[in-house]
Amino acid sequence: MRGNWNKQVIVKTIKNSALSLASFALVAAPLSVSAQETATSNPLGIPQNVQILGNDNPNERSATAIVNGQVITGTDIAQRVALLTSASQNQISDTEMQRLRMQVLRNLIDETLQIQAAVQQEIPPAAEEINQTYARVASQNFGEDLAAMDKYLESVGSSAASLKRQIQGELSWSNLLSRNVRPFVNVSEEEAREVLAKREADRGTEEYRIGEIYLSATTENREAVFQNTQRIMEQLRQGGSFVAYARQFSESSTASVGGDLGFVRLNTLPAPMADSARQMQAGQLVGPIEIPGGFVIIYLIDKRQVMMADPRDAMLSLKQISITFPPGSTDETANANLERFAMGVQGLRGCGDADAAAAGFGASVVTNDVPARSLPEQLQQLVLQLQVGQSTPPFGSIEDGVRVLMLCGRDDPQVAAGPTVQEIQDQIRDERVDKRAQRYLRDLRNDAFIEYN
Repeated sequence: MRGNWNKQVIVKTIKNSALSLASFALVAAPLSVSAQETATSNPLGIPQNVQILGNDNPNERSATAIVNGQVITGTDIAQRVALLTSASQNQISDTEMQRLRMQVLRNLIDETLQIQAAVQQEIPPAAEEINQTYARVASQNFGEDLAAMDKYLESVGSSAASLKRQIQGELSWSNLLSRNVRPFVNVSEEEAREVLAKREADRGTEEYRIGEIYLSATTENREAVFQNTQRIMEQLRQGGSFVAYARQFSESSTASVGGDLGFVRLNTLPAPMADSARQMQAGQLVGPIEIPGGFVIIYLIDKRQVMMADPRDAMLSLKQISITFPPGSTDETANANLERFAMGVQGLRGCGDADAAAAGFGASVVTNDVPARSLPEQLQQLVLQLQVGQSTPPFGSIEDGVRVLMLCGRDDPQVAAGPTVQEIQDQIRDERVDKRAQRYLRDLRNDAFIEYN
């Protein structure tokens, strides 16, 4: 991005191909077990009346940790929290900040285990690869100006070292999966063809591009997880970055790509999640939604028809006809100019007449070829319904100027070809790798020596 860059992309675009699991352990809620429950529902045999001996607040018990001898410092946590909250538009309360710090600590523990495992197996990412990924992030935000990104990270309380360590963790995890998981996951061509045939049968039905933040829950910790999900939802409503929160806190395998599920059909989702998505508009956020296994927050990024051309991909030739208002214009003067502009636009005889005629009522004309989806959402449908030579109603304001768009040509997109058998095989393989990766990370945790300070 140039000029008007988006700070959220720094957190989003580390390495989309890395299958990092930014999962975290949730604090269990107090157990409520009736005397009639069997050993099956209370497998640990914990008495109903539990007496806590010592400090019962784990958030006050520890702020840092030592993972297999490697220290995670308070500075590590603070800089990662700063990276997460840099896009937030609201002040974060002390209570919420403490919760974020504890969750970031859990994420850093997982990240440390992944880095250590890669080193032990002699497949750590090279420093050059880490620096190249860091430079790629900088190029997407600051036009390859590494110094500018370093300065920005410092200004929000983070650092280049903190972001590079996150990159190192994701690359380490990708290397581990490439050696220890991916070679042992196979998908037959026959299975992929069956999936492709089903997609062909679904041609024309709607599919949805959804972002997700998933937190797993059990019967015992359900209430605690629900409250955690509500707090994340509150932060998102206050301007927090969905991508950043998904990367740091989602337990889904989509965490490494900011929670992006890609385009999916609703019948492949849990029913409560599908029911909510069906009623959403692009850009809408809903949650927490309870689904089997936990809670999810969903963000509808886009929707389209399966294996059909999307009208929004049409290339449009547009003339933008506009007027501006001198500073200090009175309402009377502005309304008079606006009325003259509206009448002038109505009198235009198509695109061939626009340039010369517009000068007669004080308007300027700019010609552009743009895809329909690049227009603001409110204008997309208006413009797509125009015939060549027709114009939209006037839009804008006295401060920003008033304009219309005249359609002068349209190249409609071709029917979507759909995925190949190989692409379907890759998709299924990735899903299976993700499931095995979750088990792999659990094994690393179980074998680790972790001390809390």
